[in-house]
Amino acid sequence: MESESIKPWKRKKVKQIADCRVFKVCESTSVSPSTAKEHPFFFIESSDWVNVVPVTPANEVVCIRQFRHGSEKISLEIPGGLVDPGEDPVAAASRECLEETGYSTDELVSLGVLNPNPAIFSNDLHTFVAMNAKPVADISNTATEYTEVQLIPMEQISDLLVSGEIDHALVAATLWRLLYLLQSN
Repeated sequence: MESESIKPWKRKKVKQIADCRVFKVCESTSVSPSTAKEHPFFFIESSDWVNVVPVTPANEVVCIRQFRHGSEKISLEIPGGLVDPGEDPVAAASRECLEETGYSTDELVSLGVLNPNPAIFSNDLHTFVAMNAKPVADISNTATEYTEVQLIPMEQISDLLVSGEIDHALVAATLWRLLYLLQSN
């Protein structure tokens, strides 16, 4: 359902302001479709991301706890991360799940694609559910991350979302989408 009155702005030029390794800060000059005037905007350019909800045969969600430097808090999440250049999002979801949890599955199903924050991000978040996830390896975090696995019964997930125990917005969006789809089936 598109609007007939809202028109896209035309991006005239882009200048990179900073390269922060996992993302770039850019400034664009864009032209208003209604006034034809130029205005500056800032956005974050990043590779696409993935989130995956691993679910065990016992209907437990394989979650991780990890320290987050932005909030300076330990966060309860699902596995996720960057899609490497040239990597398929399904492969990235499988890789991130295995690295962060040690769990694997051959049953990755897309939950759809989300826009992390269209006001400032240019990338997509690919979301997946991994049914029948089983532990097959040790966690293999990088030198800058440490994750701890926590198995949570599926029926407790909505309470953790509502209480704010799970408060990462992109994780919450992925989990709510899964819960909605499970309820619909």
